[in-house]
Amino acid sequence: MKLEDFRAGTFKQQYQYKSFSPNLVDREWSWEDPRINVLLEKANHALGEFNAFSLIVPDVDLFIRMHIIKEARTSSRIEGTQTGLDEVLMRREDIAPEKRDDWEEVQNYIQAMNQSIDELKTLPLSNRLLKHAHGILMQGVRGEHKTPGEFRLSQNWIGGATLEDAVFIPPHQDEVSDLMSDMEKMWHNENVDVPHLLRIAISHYQFETIHPFLDGNGRIGRLLITLYLISKGMLAKPSLYLSDHLERNKGAYYDSLSIVRSSNDLGQWVRFFLVAVLETAQKGRRTFEAILALRSEVESKMLELGTRASRGRKLLGVLYSRPFVSANDIADALGVAHQTASALVADFVRLDILKEVTGQRRNRVFLFERYFELFLD
Repeated sequence: MKLEDFRAGTFKQQYQYKSFSPNLVDREWSWEDPRINVLLEKANHALGEFNAFSLIVPDVDLFIRMHIIKEARTSSRIEGTQTGLDEVLMRREDIAPEKRDDWEEVQNYIQAMNQSIDELKTLPLSNRLLKHAHGILMQGVRGEHKTPGEFRLSQNWIGGATLEDAVFIPPHQDEVSDLMSDMEKMWHNENVDVPHLLRIAISHYQFETIHPFLDGNGRIGRLLITLYLISKGMLAKPSLYLSDHLERNKGAYYDSLSIVRSSNDLGQWVRFFLVAVLETAQKGRRTFEAILALRSEVESKMLELGTRASRGRKLLGVLYSRPFVSANDIADALGVAHQTASALVADFVRLDILKEVTGQRRNRVFLFERYFELFLD
């Protein structure tokens, strides 16, 4: 089917409302729009360069944790969760009580991402895997009573307080299982020649239209993008996430999804998605380049530590995953006495690597500021 001929679906009368029933997507796809050809080529090229670059970064897994933390915080923020990147890195007991619910939602998302990525090493991408991720996402937080880990068995809606004033009503719950099965078939259908970026672009639109869970659909739908790219070998490392781009273009993001349903313009959504992949991959490469430059600079400073240089390099390894630390954190991580950890902190402050951020004389916290700031833009 040509993208230009696509019909998104139909509205079906339910008891007192009309739900939207999307058409199936597991099919051969083609298009006439030359803009898609150009964007597809650019996005694939940028993604390939980014993927190759991530493979040559020494000890790249040290930095992946910060990418995942940033994604969890940003994807959750799109849904209204208010947690700063610095807060995500803190311990629960250091978070203000009124912010702990949001903090726990982000921590659940980090766990869901890590678990899903780990499962992809032995299992194919599937609805079962998405359900498992959803169960982790909803565990012990505000959506824990909304059938975590299971497709919904009741009607949901988007916008508005009730079905009567909803902005959009997804398909009836009886349709969800078949629609999700069709989408899963498209992920693995080897009998059609459809580029992977087009498949996942359509999948993300379809997932958000189906809205298969009672809560957490936005976060799982965005996680699906990265999981798909990893499962198809387009990403060797879980380092590319679109939520930062989608948040900065939130209005256009939601509009592009809505236009498909209202005007059958799937091409507009595909173009938006390919631009998101292109710009995210380009930005990701620049971040890795900045990390390498900073790493080279700070490791050269280890020479000034003399016999303590080896321990200093170990501390750097900790800071790449945890840029906020206390002397106690360092003592535990390196297996050294508190006095030794404090002396090492003093060295790092003198070398302008760490900065004290509490302004206190006790229970002080130190930040690897220049590294942390690479994930703020």
